[in-house]
Amino acid sequence: MNLSHTAQATLLLTSYFSKAASEQARPLTNKEWGRFALWLRDHNSTPADLLKSDPLALLKSWHDAKITHDRIVSLLNRGHSLALAVEKWQRAGLWVVTRSDKEYPVRLKQRLKTDSPPVLFGCGNKALLNSGGLAVVGSRSANEEDLQFTQRVGAKAASEGIAIVSGGARGVDETAMLGAIDQSGPVIGVMADSLLKAATSAKWRKGLMDGNLVLVSPFYPEAGFSAGNAMARNKYIYCLADSSLVVHSGKKGGTLNGAQENLKHGWVPLWVKPTDDPAAANADLVNQGGYWCERNLDKLSVRDLWESSSVNGQQVKEGTDLFADQQQPPLFAAREEAADFSTDKEESSVSVEPADFYQLFLRELGRLAEEPVTAETLTENTGLHKTQVNEWLKRAVDEGQVNKLSRPVRYQFIKAE
Repeated sequence: MNLSHTAQATLLLTSYFSKAASEQARPLTNKEWGRFALWLRDHNSTPADLLKSDPLALLKSWHDAKITHDRIVSLLNRGHSLALAVEKWQRAGLWVVTRSDKEYPVRLKQRLKTDSPPVLFGCGNKALLNSGGLAVVGSRSANEEDLQFTQRVGAKAASEGIAIVSGGARGVDETAMLGAIDQSGPVIGVMADSLLKAATSAKWRKGLMDGNLVLVSPFYPEAGFSAGNAMARNKYIYCLADSSLVVHSGKKGGTLNGAQENLKHGWVPLWVKPTDDPAAANADLVNQGGYWCERNLDKLSVRDLWESSSVNGQQVKEGTDLFADQQQPPLFAAREEAADFSTDKEESSVSVEPADFYQLFLRELGRLAEEPVTAETLTENTGLHKTQVNEWLKRAVDEGQVNKLSRPVRYQFIKAE
């Protein structure tokens, strides 16, 4: 996984590397990051400058009751946690895109401005992130008629070369995505939780292997289900698309809230499937500004729904990030080295190699294995795969860095004299 220097700093400041409860400092929210990033830009600095030297020197004129100096420094000092997390994500085939990367979705930047997520985790074909498409959303408990309609919309979109954008949840979301995947159509899935599991799920395998699917999430890849995250990701579904279709909405819940948020901000046109269900809020959404779509699937044209974005909704223009064209300092893992930053002529990336992570693993062992500890405990404390922990422990024993004790098998770091 290649991470630019600004990407590393952005991850350190805005992302979780373990379950939220175990983090000592809370990463910056989208709005907090937007505020801090603007301040950095106004002071002719980049996030990566915080890694070049003592960040407190740069932060002298920064004053914010919530984003304190201590909080920033604490987040920046998580370099080893970032390295271990990246190793784990890489093994599962995940990648990371930040707002400074060219692959970051232009639609999110333009529509959400500084509230767009600073980091996106994903797997699959990242080129699809800027393809646009038709957002198809609906209830998890949609009836069979709605699901059949949804499946055929996904298939029609595939035949017309239009990407389906949805949330991967059970019901309408998943059905729309699989309908397109089965016909080898492009699909963007915005996940609210469990991205790491989704990356290896059998139901998404065909799309990922064929290069027709990208799964993306602004949340910690190992996060479990959260109603708050599920609500928050709805806006990303709409903002990654060019138009939208609500198949079925209940009188309350995420589908309704997301559709109303889209209508409020005018991101993309909102089409609504006609329904006879008295418990549905479909008619309410039309009354609030949505449009009825063609009920007869044989007459429905997905392209017509998609092309409505040319007369309704926000138009997408190319844009750049605050720090996209600025120089970046060396890799966070080499912060203590005396690098000549003036020789950096252009944006560079650093390939993260296993050997670098092994050295960080050894550094952590000095703390975690000061007293004899089992491999299982180390696996739990580092968040690494047990196979990787065992492999590195064997190497450390062979190199004389660690003592292997028996009955039971435990490991103890050998302190340098």
